[in-house]
Amino acid sequence: MGLPYGITGSTMPRRQLGRRLRDLRNRARMTTRVAARRLEWSEAKIWRIETGQTSLRGLDVEAMCKIYGAPPESVDPLVALARETKARGWWIEYGDVLPEGFEVFLGLEEAATLLVTYENEVLPGLLQTEGYARALVEAAHPASSPAELERRIAVVLTRQNVLTRPGNPVRLQAVITESLLRHRIGGVEVMAGQLDHLRRLCDLPNIEIRVIPAGCGYHAGMDSGRFVLLEFDDAELDPAEPPVVFVQTYTGSAFFDKDPDVARYRDACTSIRAATVDARGPIERARAALSPV
Repeated sequence: MGLPYGITGSTMPRRQLGRRLRDLRNRARMTTRVAARRLEWSEAKIWRIETGQTSLRGLDVEAMCKIYGAPPESVDPLVALARETKARGWWIEYGDVLPEGFEVFLGLEEAATLLVTYENEVLPGLLQTEGYARALVEAAHPASSPAELERRIAVVLTRQNVLTRPGNPVRLQAVITESLLRHRIGGVEVMAGQLDHLRRLCDLPNIEIRVIPAGCGYHAGMDSGRFVLLEFDDAELDPAEPPVVFVQTYTGSAFFDKDPDVARYRDACTSIRAATVDARGPIERARAALSPV
């Protein structure tokens, strides 16, 4: 069972509504330019609606359905979906400390049923302890005020609720490189706590952590870089939500949901996984290599 839109925020209903309206426009054989002219909007507005970048009023949905010749029985469900595009997720109050585009990712992460992530620089946020997250945030944002730092850390920790929420925790398949276990983010004590936390997470039924050993040969992650593949196999989502890949870089982020792009990342997942081992051994060796704390 999925989370109600009021909990997951507006991301999913915006995306669902946008796709349905795009399908109606395509069935009407109408270009975005023609649709924009008839609605007296800009083409950019049509694009933002169809890609789920903005909320929408019921009156606007009715106007679009009218010019697209939508079947009468489809209008009311779309108007109801439009109301959900104004829902607020928990992350809204942290908008001032979120990277551009990350609020969209958080909405998708809340609604996903499976997350497949590859990380080669730092541990995924969903796996970080407070101490590890604090060390990263303080190092990355040295000019931030104490209050802002706490808000950034709160985002990391609040995200992790998807792993333990009652009834429908997200399934996580995380692949990391062994070097991440050897870094001493925050010092020996913090890293020891982080490794102990990873070992406990390995025992949760919805979490699988795999490690690419040091000295491994080529795998696709060397070309792809870090990414998250989000899957939505929830029967309550109608129509079904297609998978999407999220890529975050130093200067921004991007989403890929076209079939060829998703297929390439799926192939990358297969290549990367073939190079991995169960995380328990590497975690225990890295923990033993730390000085006693």
